[in-house]
Amino acid sequence: MSIWEQYKNSDWAEPFLMGSVFLFAGISVVLYLLIIKSRNRKIKQEKLRNEYEQIIVELMYSVVFMDAPFSSVKDDPNYVMFLKNAYFREVLSESVINLHKNYDGVYALKLEQFYKESELIKSSLKKLKSHKWEVKCKGITELAEMNITDASEKMISISKSKNKVLKITAINASIRLEGVKGIIHLTEHAYPIDDWTQLNIINAFKKHDIGDTQGVEYLLESKNTTVVALALKLIKELKLTQKLHHVKLLTERAPNTLIQYEAQSVLKALTVNLTNE
Repeated sequence: MSIWEQYKNSDWAEPFLMGSVFLFAGISVVLYLLIIKSRNRKIKQEKLRNEYEQIIVELMYSVVFMDAPFSSVKDDPNYVMFLKNAYFREVLSESVINLHKNYDGVYALKLEQFYKESELIKSSLKKLKSHKWEVKCKGITELAEMNITDASEKMISISKSKNKVLKITAINASIRLEGVKGIIHLTEHAYPIDDWTQLNIINAFKKHDIGDTQGVEYLLESKNTTVVALALKLIKELKLTQKLHHVKLLTERAPNTLIQYEAQSVLKALTVNLTNE
């Protein structure tokens, strides 16, 4: 009754409005301070990045072009302090990976060796354990770029994820590192592989110019019809005429009419390619 009386008499209005104004002002001040703090942190990081990048250019020049071993670099007082700095190592890792994209041959091998010896690889491997899919994707991409074949098993495991982007990233990385071996495990895949994922797998084979296609035919034996469809598309798109016999067998024992028609279409395309050759 007391609350009802206060409500009728409007005695609550003034304290309520005053409280609301103070609360709003307080929240505004806190948000403003947080924005200022975040902005200052970004400015500081940008300055540090510019400073670190100049140091990294010198470091990379000595390692990649001057053949300086990492053992001599890590004992150099000019670099010791920086190599222990987490943010410096993050910028260094990005620089090494970006450089690797632009070089091949001996220079690429030197960058890969530096990536391992400097233990930057540990940071990438740690990302695979993250609960955030986008962090896992970054770790997978880094390891694939640096040709870390030891991480293939982890990527195959991650490729079973229900997250489509993570699945595609992991499969593409497996293809880059292992070629056909990176997708053989799909023979036992229990879930449908949608058209978008299939298209990405085919593009990965084309992009990385996988020469050895031995084993693609095993996918034709899968009980998962979407895996069989993927194999047929790969054989057709890559013009694998050496798989003609396997496709012909599939047309005779296809699990359903749709696969049979698709196999017949691929068989016809391969025959034309073989004739043109």
